[in-house]
Amino acid sequence: KAFFMFAIDTYAVLGNPVAHSKSPPIYLSFAQAAGYEINYLKLFVPTGEFASTVDKFRALGAKGINITLPCKGDAYHYATVRSEAAEISQASNCLKFTADGVVHAENFDGVGLIRDIVHNHHTPLTGKRVLILGAGGATRGLLMPLQAEQPASITVCNRDQSRLMALHELLKNKVAFDSCDYPHLKGEYDVVMNATSASLSQVALPLPDKLFAKDALAYELVYGKGLTPFLKQAQAQGVKRVADGVGMLAEQAAEAFHFWYGQRPPTQEVIRMLTVPLR
Repeated sequence: KAFFMFAIDTYAVLGNPVAHSKSPPIYLSFAQAAGYEINYLKLFVPTGEFASTVDKFRALGAKGINITLPCKGDAYHYATVRSEAAEISQASNCLKFTADGVVHAENFDGVGLIRDIVHNHHTPLTGKRVLILGAGGATRGLLMPLQAEQPASITVCNRDQSRLMALHELLKNKVAFDSCDYPHLKGEYDVVMNATSASLSQVALPLPDKLFAKDALAYELVYGKGLTPFLKQAQAQGVKRVADGVGMLAEQAAEAFHFWYGQRPPTQEVIRMLTVPLR
């Protein structure tokens, strides 16, 4: 039993690296607006030490954690109860620890992204042609909440055909979507989301001309990087509506806060605080 126990509700974001995380000011802002006093920390997770790091944190009376890369899969496996969103993505970005020793896993990335597009960018997805670039964990978590918005079509484009086949197998009888690799990508889309890691390394994707419909939205899941290569490609094709993932970050955090406290905080002030101009 730990000699020291947290005096107030304490949470943390875990990752490797984690110093860049914007989570502490987000959750402290949410808590203050809701009238709660909380601690919120950043915890670096050495390679292979996720479970032991979380065990130590829980022993001090922690209430929950957020998880960033590359630990979301570790968090999924650490949990004892998992939501459908966590099961489908095989990843968790939020854990809740309850007094009975149960560890609840959720994944709010997909629902946070959809809420940002629909509510903050005023872009209803019903009847829209939607393209997602990339078939990794972010896309796995996105497809079910996206389908719930009833778009006209969903297409997933990825370099690796085997990953697309695995995605179809994972979501068969749950989500209907088309798929292709980049050489076979064609058509015009109303919403194009970049869920690849290409922008982190400033790499441009092999996108065809005339990919974006009139008044399309180009959405970059990476946040705080300004105009990424993907967003520059969109602008070069005449797209005037571009966005990065800062709103997704705020909205999935609001979902996590609701998961912990039963209240969903407003997000506009946090989005304003974290926004980096896209130029």
